[in-house]
Amino acid sequence: MNIACLDFEGVLVPEIWIGLAQRTGIDELKVTTRDIPDYDELMTYRLGLMRQHDLRFSDIQAAADALEPLAGAAEFLNWLRTKFQVAILSDTFYELAGPLLQKLGHPMMLCHRLELDTDDRVIGYRLRQTDPKRAAVKAFRSMNYTIVAAGDSYNDISMLQEADFGMLFCPPENVVTDYPEFSVSRTYAELQEAFIAVCARYAA
Repeated sequence: MNIACLDFEGVLVPEIWIGLAQRTGIDELKVTTRDIPDYDELMTYRLGLMRQHDLRFSDIQAAADALEPLAGAAEFLNWLRTKFQVAILSDTFYELAGPLLQKLGHPMMLCHRLELDTDDRVIGYRLRQTDPKRAAVKAFRSMNYTIVAAGDSYNDISMLQEADFGMLFCPPENVVTDYPEFSVSRTYAELQEAFIAVCARYAA
């Protein structure tokens, strides 16, 4: 069976850091991988803002816990599981993703870890590995799986490039402009049709 690799935030659930921005009124926290392609640069910026505004892990955990999956995401994911094995490849953190994963039926997730001190402050983070989304797809392909991937941001591009077939879901126009080689779906119905087309292509 083929494997579908999906991004998490922006594809299945809202952006957690935007949720934190909305709860705190700190608009600078709305910046995501749609704006800053370099993940280390983005996280350094985010952690600097957390220190500046004396935000704790409990603040961002509360923002994550308050979110719900995007409308239609659970139904799409349930459908996708009937056609593919599904792996969520994300640059979020295990410490934040748990409640959202529960709301989606506990799909497989590969992501990162936050580093906390004894005062509940986020002092750093540990990436699972270098270029983790590409590495995961490459590993799956080494086991002779066909990989179909969908994401929305700059940090998904290496995953889409490494997959047998990659597509964008609800991306911002700057990502579409920079990577016109990828097809674009803007609703779950369109994304489902795209996966069906891929199934037909590889079944032929």
